[in-house]
Amino acid sequence: MLKKRIIVCLDVKDGRTTKGVKFLNNIDIGDPVDMANEYYKQGVDELVFYDIMASARGRGPILDLISKVASQVFIPFCVGGGIGSIEDIRSTILAGAEKVSLNSQAVKNPELITEGARIFGNQCIVLGMDAAKDDSAPSGYRVYINGGRVKTDLDALEWAKKAVSLGAGEIVLNSIDADGTKCGYEINLTKMISENVDVPVIASGGGGTPGHLADVLKEGKADAALIASMVHSGAYTIGSIKNDLNKLGVPVRL
Repeated sequence: MLKKRIIVCLDVKDGRTTKGVKFLNNIDIGDPVDMANEYYKQGVDELVFYDIMASARGRGPILDLISKVASQVFIPFCVGGGIGSIEDIRSTILAGAEKVSLNSQAVKNPELITEGARIFGNQCIVLGMDAAKDDSAPSGYRVYINGGRVKTDLDALEWAKKAVSLGAGEIVLNSIDADGTKCGYEINLTKMISENVDVPVIASGGGGTPGHLADVLKEGKADAALIASMVHSGAYTIGSIKNDLNKLGVPVRL
């Protein structure tokens, strides 16, 4: 049986790790290089680094900081935020990332997914998708860009399917409604996307207890769960989460 992955997300703003709720009121919680090293030592399966202001400010990735974080971890490392060209993808991978997450830039220029997958391989191209409930969208969920600030006319399910057809090898699916609440993942949204695409889906937004992770990995059919607040707060370690998941019948790398 395939093991489920636990992924820690570092939301980075002005060179520091931050945490907010529903994409708002982010507070400084530490140095991303030190935090990456700590989570690596705790046994996290993968690490994601999001520059949450890059797209909104119209700039590319901070390569020197990405390189410093990459030097601390020897696991898959994904970087997102402001990656808007093939050159940005190349320089981010050369700085030490195994994967790049295309979110706002993929919506603005879907060809970037296709070209990125052709040059670097599907496994390198991750679709980052921020979705929120919207009854006017066919699936009931709408896609937002620029760090959740800008509403698009894209339906979440339609965009997920299209992005995979263009070459995305994985989807990080973030629920804006659940983000930072620690009240549980958006199971319906996650299950709907997972059942309709043939690439791994990573659930993001809402993880507060190991039980929440078990729910989204089982009921939501996610391949991995992305966490932030749970471990940033010190309430849990990666080891304690994995031990609890193991007891709950979820196959994880111990």
